[in-house]
Amino acid sequence: MRTSTTGRVLHDPKGGSFRFDAGAVCLDFAHTGGEGPYAVFETLHEPGDLAEWLAEPPLSVALTVPVTPSELVAAKTLRQAVWVVAHARADGLPLAAEDVAVINRAASAPALAPELAADGGSVGWAPPVTATQALSTMAREMIELLTGPLAGRIRECASDNCPLVFVDSSRPGARRWCSMERCGNRHKLRAHRARQSTDG
Repeated sequence: MRTSTTGRVLHDPKGGSFRFDAGAVCLDFAHTGGEGPYAVFETLHEPGDLAEWLAEPPLSVALTVPVTPSELVAAKTLRQAVWVVAHARADGLPLAAEDVAVINRAASAPALAPELAADGGSVGWAPPVTATQALSTMAREMIELLTGPLAGRIRECASDNCPLVFVDSSRPGARRWCSMERCGNRHKLRAHRARQSTDG
């Protein structure tokens, strides 16, 4: 998988946006919307929305077959499973069998196959390129993440009211915030005000 660059711009329904890098494509995908209270953040309203998301780097998937409604349902099912499993791992809790089954089922389909271009200097995806293959690729990435050296670095943002989850791939392993631009700066501002109040 071409994952040299991860991260997406997230938009708040109440206004504002910020760049959030979850550190893995599968975790970026987990933040495209959700169920229950997270339904207000939904971005995958129709099959074309999923195609547009997959077309962005680092996957850069140019589908040769249109996304079907059933693939959109499967994408949202996988997304929810990745979200729940990531939070469970971040909290040190057991993974629910049904979520593990969803991820395994998605991963069992053929994944995207890299194809070297004729010039020998660039790569694309071998056709046919389908959404199901892209979902399989992300499910396999999630499996590798859960069983690899960074499994213990799946974390939830340290802010009290931010549920964003990420994998800390930094060398020191000291990442605490979803984004310094957002929760990190808010924390700094609160700490600064608290110090001023104490000093006063």
